[in-house]
Parts: sequence; structure tokens; C-alpha cells
Amino acid sequence: MPIGRRRDVTAYASGLAAEEIACAALRDDGWTILARRVRTKAGEVDAVAEKAGILAIIEVKSRPTLAEAAVALGVRQQNRLLAACEIILGEHPDWGVNGVRFDILLVDAAGRVRRIADAFRLGDLPG
Repeated sequence: MPIGRRRDVTAYASGLAAEEIACAALRDDGWTILARRVRTKAGEVDAVAEKAGILAIIEVKSRPTLAEAAVALGVRQQNRLLAACEIILGEHPDWGVNGVRFDILLVDAAGRVRRIADAFRLGDLPG
């Protein structure tokens, strides 16, 4: 297998493992995972979770350190998540009756998880 292909496969497997760790942390905190790896026309959402009627659109970022993971979500990805959320809510109008937020779950190489709850909002984005 060519080196570039091996790197892609390794990154994919690492991403899946990070998503599993992040979802386990959410469940441990009382969240219900409604969906994982949700594909929409706007792009993919890593997970959708709900707790007490609050819907969280989850993006998982895995990097060697939590600090590196914390800065890994760009404006383009935020816009993708916003657009995907609109599609998801259109398909599931009963989700998030008490509100919707965008959370980023950071996972480092040691498997530590940190959440940035309500990481961004529509009015925060430029343009």
C-alpha cells in the first residue's frame, strides 16, 4: 500500500477511535447519542446528542494535544456544521425542543477528552 494511502487509512481509523471515545464521554455525562456520522448534502456531522431537550451538534477533533485539537475547527467547517444542522432539524423537527448548540469534543493522543460546549453560534461567524 502506498505511503499516502496508509496515512489516510491510519487517520481514518484514528478519527473513528476518537469519535468512539468522545461519544462514550458524552454518554457518561448523561447525553443520549441520537446519531453518529450523519451525512447530509452540506457535509458530515460526527455525532448528534441530546440531553434535557438540548440538541448538541458534535464535532470531534483529535490531535496529539488538546491545545492542537482546540484550534483545529475553521470557519469553513463551522459553516458546514451550521448548514448540516439545518438539514438535520428539517428531517427531525422533534429534536432539540429546548435549543440547539454546537459542541466540539477534543481528544488527545492519550485519549483525554475535553468539551467546548456551545463553541460557536451563527452570529459569531464572519460573512
